[in-house]
Amino acid sequence: MLLANEAATRQFAMDLAMAVQANDVVTLAGDLGAGKSTLARALVRALAEDDKLEVPSPSFALVQPYDLPRFPVVHADLYRVISPDEITELGWDEVSENALLVVEWPDRLGGALSGDRLEIELVLAPGQGINAREARFIGHGTWGPRLARMVALRVFLDNAGWGGSLRRHLQGDASSRAYERLLDGQRRAVLMNAPKKPDGPPVRNGLPYSRIAHLAEDMVPFVAMAEGLRDAGLSSPEIEAVDLDQGFLILEDLGAEGVVDANGPIAERYMAAVDVLALIHSRPRPATLATPKGPYTLPAYDREALTIEIELLLDWYIPRAQTRIPASEKHVFLQHWAALFAEVEAAPKTWVLRDFHSPNLIWLSEREGVEKIGVIDFQDAMMGPAAYDVASLLQDARVTVPEALELQLLSRYATQRKKDDPSFDMAAFARLYAIMGAQRATKILGIFARLDQRDGKPAYLKHLPRIYAYLQRCLAHPALAEVKRWVDARVPKP
Repeated sequence: MLLANEAATRQFAMDLAMAVQANDVVTLAGDLGAGKSTLARALVRALAEDDKLEVPSPSFALVQPYDLPRFPVVHADLYRVISPDEITELGWDEVSENALLVVEWPDRLGGALSGDRLEIELVLAPGQGINAREARFIGHGTWGPRLARMVALRVFLDNAGWGGSLRRHLQGDASSRAYERLLDGQRRAVLMNAPKKPDGPPVRNGLPYSRIAHLAEDMVPFVAMAEGLRDAGLSSPEIEAVDLDQGFLILEDLGAEGVVDANGPIAERYMAAVDVLALIHSRPRPATLATPKGPYTLPAYDREALTIEIELLLDWYIPRAQTRIPASEKHVFLQHWAALFAEVEAAPKTWVLRDFHSPNLIWLSEREGVEKIGVIDFQDAMMGPAAYDVASLLQDARVTVPEALELQLLSRYATQRKKDDPSFDMAAFARLYAIMGAQRATKILGIFARLDQRDGKPAYLKHLPRIYAYLQRCLAHPALAEVKRWVDARVPKP
């Protein structure tokens, strides 16, 4: 890759900053004056999102750490190192733990680096200009496909007219998707980087968990639902550019103002969000939607998906407490749910957005009515019971919704539904609300335990007491009496 000048070097550093992760290693090789320190400085500043950050060369200190928002960065210049043993004396292992390691003169380590790393060699290119450099790359481990994706994303941005934009990391969710804010003068947009998910190991009937639970494997469902929601008069982000094969989307930037504050849910905004659900549920919604790749049919929230989700409690949450459940008791648990899931499958079907809760709702104060709520996460949508999304909002996994507010919101929802359909049966809906709320809480206890144990994301554990409380709130409904007895006897409190 030709880096014709310092501006090109800064752009490449910004691309690299969006691709690197904690525990990565990036090595910079090249002769004196090849631009290694210039690239390292640009990379640190891009990660800090501060073009004025002081980034001195660590030539004399050898190691310079930075405590940056996404993760720590350690910049090492090993030019003066004679023996790899000197690195140990510097406390290399301690400062680089869970950090990005950027190493100039990596040859001084004698081949000690291994694992996931990106090797960059910089070579002067005087025939291309006085400040031109040729950058050559080798990606090891996961960096092979990541490097190819980084290059493909640069091509996508250039072709979409966002090639000169500033790229700023946005905090994502628990998925493999990554998000950025693109800034170009007065223009703003959001980039979604969503690589196609590989199938996991088969767990039942030769199918992976994602297939059984109907999790989106590409961005076709997102595009389909974005158009469907806008057609329904709601504020989903407009799609400016898309590459469905690669999983790149440039979306309307709806902003960052949410529906909660430091004190919890903002009642006015939750009321508007309930109105959004009431509108969606007020009339039949199509199961098949148009996309650039042809018609897309939403999967049904069927018994297999409902069941494999509650099994996460058995597979991850209960073992976390070192509690053993006999196979016979697991069978009893699933039998209790089977009759309830028969009710769910028999209920009227509508769009279930599946992640309709505070992290995915944007407050758009300048808009009117239901358009005040921006909806940004719906790629896992299915056809299922209306009660699921209502429970998702009113029993928010990440923020406590007081029971009094929950009841107030349920009353508002019922009033809206009655206005549209006088035959709406609130008692039947309340029964499904308790069933789906309990199913969801059971699933999330398992998911958050899995995020900790399998994925190394312990931050989700702090939400377990809230989810357990929601579960108990739902289990108080008479429809769930048998499930409640089983849970109370065998599921430990967090």
